[in-house]
Amino acid sequence: MTETRRDRIERGRALRESVPRSAHGEWQPSQSRKDPIAVLERQAKSRVKELVPVRYARMAESPFAFFRGAAAVMAMDLAATPATGLRVQACGDAHVNNFGKFATPERNLLFDINDFDETLPGPWEWDVKRLCTSLAIVARQRGFRVEEGERVIEAAARTYREHMADYARMRMLEVWYDRIAVEDVIAHFPARYRGAVRRDVERAQKRDHRRAVAKLTKPVDGESRFVEDPPLVVHVDRAGHGKDVVDAMLEDYRRSLAVERRVLLDRYTLVDVARRVVGVGSVGTRCWLALFEGPFHPDGDPLVLQIKEAQPSVLEPYVGACGFEHGGLRVVAGQRMIQAASDLFLGWCTAPSGRKYYVRQMWDVKGQSDPMTMTPSGLGYYGALCAWTLARAHARTGDAAAIAGYLGKSNRFDRAIVEFSARYAEVNEKDHAALCAAIRDGRVQAA
Repeated sequence: MTETRRDRIERGRALRESVPRSAHGEWQPSQSRKDPIAVLERQAKSRVKELVPVRYARMAESPFAFFRGAAAVMAMDLAATPATGLRVQACGDAHVNNFGKFATPERNLLFDINDFDETLPGPWEWDVKRLCTSLAIVARQRGFRVEEGERVIEAAARTYREHMADYARMRMLEVWYDRIAVEDVIAHFPARYRGAVRRDVERAQKRDHRRAVAKLTKPVDGESRFVEDPPLVVHVDRAGHGKDVVDAMLEDYRRSLAVERRVLLDRYTLVDVARRVVGVGSVGTRCWLALFEGPFHPDGDPLVLQIKEAQPSVLEPYVGACGFEHGGLRVVAGQRMIQAASDLFLGWCTAPSGRKYYVRQMWDVKGQSDPMTMTPSGLGYYGALCAWTLARAHARTGDAAAIAGYLGKSNRFDRAIVEFSARYAEVNEKDHAALCAAIRDGRVQAA
């Protein structure tokens, strides 16, 4: 007999007996906790050696920068926290800077999660805790009063809980069709913020592939070429690879696309390839930019694809393998499950070396708000928007009714997340200080 919605809600509510909602706030690092710098050093072994110092330098800039790069450290810590056993397709790195605006293939502007390097089926609680902890770290770094930071975090946890209850009442297709359009984003904020939100939208609409080409390239003998900035941007030959390697990767990538998108890709000609450093946590993983030119347009018809290495998710040691043998396919499949709409050119490939990659457009209309410039009230509304987005993503791939039943209508879970986030933010500051000390002592090199 099919389980009813009421049955699923009751099943979720029953989980409170084994995992009380208040238990999510009860966390302290154990005496046997692994050295966080050792965790980062272990990650560095699989990365481009000359770029690892860049990663450490970027992470050392601030506690929030460290947190952005330390998804592996937090995954280790989250593995020791209470969990209900209800799984979703987790983002795996759902901090506040991994949300933003982007264009759908139909050219509509949406707000959604925009980073999937760590995606894997896992506990829904881990994404919520990473998001809310990131808000706590931003609030501390900005010097907000304790009560202001707590309001920001509680608003995010409450929004996740309330929207999960909304999704639990929807039919499955309604959940999958749901999306947070730019009009919804504007309406989410009070009137006093809407002018700034509209300006953010206008900036996002200007940040497209043509702007990427204008920023990253210069004309050479009548054709566009990537501008070198070693070690951050270097051409494929200077990175120790031949163009034939990239050609083989692109041919493999082509096979991952739907037939009609292969036809579109075939209209373009590859003109240049460079390796580029991206992000904070991703620094040192192999990332290529491929510049293409379309046929015969008088103003040019450029296309930039990002070919990014897909290493194992930081969640994998604690939740098990994902079931996909190809890391790029893991990222692509996870993105398509989580996002309301995905990039037209999203695909995957394998290099001749055996390394796995995923492929997407570079800057296909992209906008991110900077939490470090927000007031306490503004950060509260923005964090709530991210939490709404996270609830929508989890409802697509998890049991929204069971999660909603567990969360209930009271603020017990919300307050527990406030406590957890404050405690983890303190530990994150100590971890950041440990990295800075390791750099001063010469244990790791930063550049």
